[in-house]
Amino acid sequence: MTRIRWPIALATLFLILLGSYVLFSLLIVQALRTDARLLTEIFSEIQDANSDTTAARAEDALYRLQTKVVESGVPLILTGPGDDTVLAVQNLGFNVDLNTARGQARVLDLIRSLDARHPPVVGAGLTHIHYGDTPQVRSLQRIPFLLAGALLLTVFVGFTMIRTQRRAESERAWTAMARELAHQLGTPLSSLQGWLEVLKLPQRERPGSLRQSDVADAIEEDLERLERVSHRFELIGREPELRGVSLHKIVRDLERYLAARLPKLGRGVDLVLDVPDTLPQVQGNEVLLIWALENVVKNALDALAGRGGRISIYARRMGDGWVSLRIRDTGPGVDPEIRDRIFDPGVTSKSGGWGVGLALSRRIVEGVHRGRIELLDGGDGTTFQIRLPVADA
Repeated sequence: MTRIRWPIALATLFLILLGSYVLFSLLIVQALRTDARLLTEIFSEIQDANSDTTAARAEDALYRLQTKVVESGVPLILTGPGDDTVLAVQNLGFNVDLNTARGQARVLDLIRSLDARHPPVVGAGLTHIHYGDTPQVRSLQRIPFLLAGALLLTVFVGFTMIRTQRRAESERAWTAMARELAHQLGTPLSSLQGWLEVLKLPQRERPGSLRQSDVADAIEEDLERLERVSHRFELIGREPELRGVSLHKIVRDLERYLAARLPKLGRGVDLVLDVPDTLPQVQGNEVLLIWALENVVKNALDALAGRGGRISIYARRMGDGWVSLRIRDTGPGVDPEIRDRIFDPGVTSKSGGWGVGLALSRRIVEGVHRGRIELLDGGDGTTFQIRLPVADA
């Protein structure tokens, strides 16, 4: 199925709507100019009739005046004093025989609709002149409905576009989440499978000098990792309990977690911490906050892969009841093409990445903790700032 380019469709509808408004304004101006021209010509004929001294010439001027009124296109119906007999008609838009009862009845029905909008004018001999709108007015009456229809169509397309984008983002988020879960579960499961194969081997055929207790310790570590992954995804799927937690302790726990992995994940990378233990506690969930920080730090490690550098984590209290924590790396920075979408699910600069880490961090910081995570501008490398509310604020 051909993918609809919603921004182009919405822009096209906006241009159509704008053009309709311009056309509507031009038609109004043109109608007013036509009316002004007609009134001027009628005034001219009246002046000619007043200046003529002979009855013949005055009658001729009045005939021309009548012709001007008829040429204006205004529907005109002349009836007798009792409005029960139609004497003459002009510009009705259809042919009618006034000498027949059917013709009289048809015009009398039209009179009722005309009088509902325009009260009749009493003429000489108590005759009544019933009139309708000019062709210009009838044309202009349709334009507001066309503009309203175009506006409603634009709103509908905009609503559909927003809904489609939200659905697509939701699908990307769930897909990325499923891949992340499979990835995080895959490593310990593969490790457990390997240890199971080792256990099947006789003691003399096991690699190295592996003892039963060594295998048991390794299996226990993998099981703890599986439990940690399961607990994380369980918490991200509901509203976890928030309480006062120490940001200093969270960062230190993260440091210990990364200490065993930095030699493999980031050779030549220094981790510098500046998170005072005097900081006030923040309102949060320790498990999820560690996960959010871990994802941001892993993003920094990916930026420094193969080149080395430094990752700095420092935090300070802000004066308005918040604690600000910044994670800065000395890498090449974020590609400008994805800078504005860096937190969207599926957006990544890595060829084999799924773009779920930073999206999860935003979900944890903003969705769960009512905080704020942002990519700061300026300077070398990349700097992420996370703001969290103080627990006693």
